[in-house]
Amino acid sequence: MLNIALFGPPGAGKGTQSEFLIKKYNLFYISTGDILRKELAEETKLGLQAKHIIAQGGLVSDEIIVQIIEKTIKNNPDANGFLFDGFPRTVVQAYILEGLMIKLHTKLDLLISVEVPEEISVERLLLRGETSGRLDDNEEVIRNRLREYSEKTRPVLDFYKEQGNYVAVNGVQKIKKVTSDIRKAVNKVVQKKQVNIVLFGSPGSGRGSLGKAIAEKYKLEFVSTGDMIDEEIGKGTPLGLKAKELYENGQLVPDEMVIQLIEKKIEQSKKAKGFIFKGYPRTLVQSYILDGILQKHDSIINKVIELKVDTLELIRRLDNRSKTDACMPYDTSTEKIVKRLQEHQDKTVPVIDKYREIHDVIEINGTDAFDEVMSRVSCEIESSFKTLD
Repeated sequence: MLNIALFGPPGAGKGTQSEFLIKKYNLFYISTGDILRKELAEETKLGLQAKHIIAQGGLVSDEIIVQIIEKTIKNNPDANGFLFDGFPRTVVQAYILEGLMIKLHTKLDLLISVEVPEEISVERLLLRGETSGRLDDNEEVIRNRLREYSEKTRPVLDFYKEQGNYVAVNGVQKIKKVTSDIRKAVNKVVQKKQVNIVLFGSPGSGRGSLGKAIAEKYKLEFVSTGDMIDEEIGKGTPLGLKAKELYENGQLVPDEMVIQLIEKKIEQSKKAKGFIFKGYPRTLVQSYILDGILQKHDSIINKVIELKVDTLELIRRLDNRSKTDACMPYDTSTEKIVKRLQEHQDKTVPVIDKYREIHDVIEINGTDAFDEVMSRVSCEIESSFKTLD
């Protein structure tokens, strides 16, 4: 997901550049004025609250605005990201947006400020006033608007300068050059972004084979905590010896050890285009751990895919696997298979439901032939690799 805030004084040409960003990067446009008017017109709960405040001569609170923004983001899961216009206007709103982005497991990637000197803005707006007929396109009103913009937005721009995601673009140049500079700034951000995929599915759904094929095709790092633990055991590392002891005593490897392995994998793969996680997270606690690890590395989960396979088909597959060298400990009897599938239902399905609240979880029919399933998954993944000329 790509999230951008576009700033610029009146007369900077934000409208033209907004159209470019929306079309080029498949962004959903969020203007607080537009979405508030939509809520008012539809007389939603938030719209009625805002209407009551406005009727009493008050200003719509940040609390209502942020709820409307959150609703808008959640209602547009197919967007490649969002373009914010007119928000945040204050440092308080900047902190609010930061908190909202964290809640939605994303972030504001870039604030672009189209810089235009006051005299140029005045000249442009006066020229516009000659044909627009707008009463506010006179010099006194224009200069007041420019002064208000400067006073209110300077602290916000300073906030994002400190964050390191602020870019200034010279808005006096020809339109095509301004657009070119904006495109270059956005491309730099996109090229650094990783695509991180969580692949869910019941035992027997084909997650392992599919995950490895996806990783190879798209040059992602395949992260299987089970494989990593087995590798540590095979190498006889201190962590591996501890894991082996736990296994021999019938115990699970604790999250503290798994965190070390995932951190190590990410550190060793800094140039990777992204990661595909198979078999992790299995629990709600692990889902929060993974979110925290990725956030530490300035990254997020971009895509969540669930392979759906009928229970009887899963039992048939696992029973067949029990007769091969790929047999897992829980494949050896129908009772164990059912127990493992029930464990997935009890522990992992709530994790999928959690992600469903904040991501568009893609459900893929995993019953068909491998190539057909791979083709469907590939189409979904390629939507996350929208890149840039």
